[in-house]
Amino acid sequence: MRRAGLDYWHLVEVIQHETLADAEQRISECSPERAPQTWLFSGHARKSYLDADFKLGDALVFGKESVGLPQNLLQERSEQVIGIPMPGHVRSHNLANSVSIAVYEALRQNDALKLL
Repeated sequence: MRRAGLDYWHLVEVIQHETLADAEQRISECSPERAPQTWLFSGHARKSYLDADFKLGDALVFGKESVGLPQNLLQERSEQVIGIPMPGHVRSHNLANSVSIAVYEALRQNDALKLL
């Protein structure tokens, strides 16, 4: 991330967690008023991200661009698996585009996109 040359790097706090459970615990500690939802993104999802009810504090989880999230995780949490619909059978969004699409929809749903 640092190689991206962000001019706002000083405003970013990057925290790495060993496991998804560790990350979810940390997020819960930062959102005491409600239990945050974890949304798992997959190219094989049956539910669209447009049908998800994103709330502030929710976690959006993406896998590696090459292989996605582990199948056992997707099976264990099938109710939390969502995807970005694509016309036809060819997927053309890379990971960065997918994250951007999802984050902006979550922000839109939470009325967090205000122009100055």
